[in-house]
Order: sequence, then C-alpha cells, then structure tokens
Amino acid sequence: MQRAVARVLRGLRGLRAPPVRALCAAAGTPPRGLLYERHGEPADVLQLKELELPALGHSDVLIKMLAAPINPADINMIQGTYALLAPLPAVAGSEGVGRVLEVGPGVVALSPGDCIIPADAGLGTWRTHAVLPEHSLLRVPGDVPLLCAATLSVNPCTAFRMLSDFESLAPGDSVIQNAANSGVGQAVIQIAKAMGIRTINVVRDRPDLPQLVERLLALGADHVVTEDALRKPEMKEIFKSIPKPRLALNCVGGRSTTEMLRHLQPKGTMVTYGGMAKQPVTVPVSAFIFRDVRLRGFWMTQWKKDHAHAVLASLRGTHAGWS
Repeated sequence: MQRAVARVLRGLRGLRAPPVRALCAAAGTPPRGLLYERHGEPADVLQLKELELPALGHSDVLIKMLAAPINPADINMIQGTYALLAPLPAVAGSEGVGRVLEVGPGVVALSPGDCIIPADAGLGTWRTHAVLPEHSLLRVPGDVPLLCAATLSVNPCTAFRMLSDFESLAPGDSVIQNAANSGVGQAVIQIAKAMGIRTINVVRDRPDLPQLVERLLALGADHVVTEDALRKPEMKEIFKSIPKPRLALNCVGGRSTTEMLRHLQPKGTMVTYGGMAKQPVTVPVSAFIFRDVRLRGFWMTQWKKDHAHAVLASLRGTHAGWS
C-alpha cells in the first residue's frame, strides 16, 4: 500500500491541485507573521507583525516559508474552538512547506536548501521565516510539487490512515465518502484508485456540478453522486456493478451522514473525521441492532501522538533513503 501511495504523490504533479491560498515570503524583508493575541474571528484578531527570530541553537534550523494553506482547523484554532490550541500570542497556521537556510552544528538530517514540512500541528506556518528545532521538521523530496508539499502532512495522511486502519480492504472493495471534493476526499479517490478500491463520492448539488463531476472522475473516482441522490433508485444501479461499501468516510454530519450510512454493508464501519455541517451524526437504532454497523472517529494529530515512537523510527529510515 505504501508503494501505491508513493505513486499517487508523485503523480499529483500532473493533476490540478486543489485551490490553495499561499503566504509567500518576500525576499529581503524583515521576518513577519500573522499573529493573534486572543481568540476570535480571524478578521478581528489576526495582525501582520514583524517577528524577532531567536538565535540559532545547537539543534535548530532557520527556514524560509514558501507556501502555507488555510485549513478549517487553522480557523478553528484562531477561534479557540479546536481541540489543540497554541499558547497565546501565537502565529497562525499548521501546515506548509519551507526551505532550509541555515542549520545549527548539532543538526544531522537537514541541510541548507532542503525542503521541509512541519512534523506536528501548531508550529505557526503563516510567517515568512522561523527558527525551529530539527525534531519538529520533516524533509521532503525536492521533486514534490510546491503546493502538494505544502498540503502533504494533513489531508493525504488522513486519507491514507482511514483507508488502512479501520477495514481490511482488498482490490474490488468499495468505499463511500461525503465531501468528496475536499482535500481529504480528493486524496481518498487517488489513493483508493492506486489500491484497486472503488469509490462512491458524494458532493453537494451546485451550479457547476458537471464540471466538478468531470474533475473527480479524472482523479480516479468511480461514481460521483449528490446528497439528494443517496435516496434515489440510481444508487441501486451503482451496486449492480460494485459491492456495497464496507467503509464510509464522513466529513459532514447531519442528514448527509444518515443517508450515506444506509448504503453501508452489515458490520461495516463509518469513520467521522470532520463536521462541516455542524450537525450531529444521527444513526437509526435499526442500523446498530440489525446491521451491527460501527462508528469510529479519526484525528490525524491524535494518531501521530499514539504512534510517535514508530513514526520517529520510520522517519529516520526515510531520511536515510532520501539522502
């Protein structure tokens, strides 16, 4: 499976990346960042300020940020509603890609010119420059496209883990997901395609629906349906050619989740990793009693904490392989 994911990541350069609003460092200007000193709506609390960088320590790395996306979790952190909150005042942003400018004498795995991404959330990537400890950074191959590297540590990793950890999927199996045009949704489509897993992708109706369907099909989606179609006979037609899914991925909540759950196989698993509708997950009692469905949750940050030692050992070997 890891080889399949690697092929997908390499292949992303030929596909249209999801829209990313990037914060780019301007050469020759003092270090600056978007800070917040209290929680609230971003437009009310974010301030663009010059930053005073600490002296480069023994195991520190000076980096220049090249691009950083805006994720829903970033907004929630600024609002103070996320499960992980940085001490105030804080620089916003959890994801991004930067280039190493200088390293301390004790740095062993990074060199000037390397591209890096944060190892954990909450480092504050909406800035031009930063001095950070080596253990908080991961080196990425230089041939990974810039916008793909900037969005590598959250969405593709979430997609890969959810496809790997909850059901033993085999080629020919199927997965159903809502918010299929999200960053995670597009990664699920591509990784599942590389694994030989069929995908049923649910999106909201919209004026440009034909263009969206065409784009998701080009990424490798097998079927794209609207939320309203989940209750219509066309779903029966889909399941004449592919098996009902053993895994459902929910990023929405509310009615979308309830309708999607109806198509899950008995003893199947639905994993919730987001709640864009801000509505609860509602499950009919009959789904538990007669079909024994399983409801699980997933948060990439918690997964990293739970697997910190194994991840560190793996990354040491990966760094050696990229040298």
